Amino acid sequence: MASIDTQRQIGRFSAGNLAAVISRSFSTLSAWNDARITRKSLSKLSARELDDIGLCAADINRIATFGKQ
Repeated sequence: MASIDTQRQIGRFSAGNLAAVISRSFSTLSAWNDARITRKSLSKLSARELDDIGLCAADINRIATFGKQ
């Protein structure tokens, strides 16, 4: 009787871990893009508009950096 090995190693990753690596990569790319859009949107606001929402220009990068505050 023949069997198929579904846990074959691909380099240092197993086939099951490959999906996790791709998912993590997509998640990182998505977080980077969200931060880029946030940074771009906040940069368009005037100093007064930023002050109205409790921010200053120096806060933009801190807030937009991958959602960390």
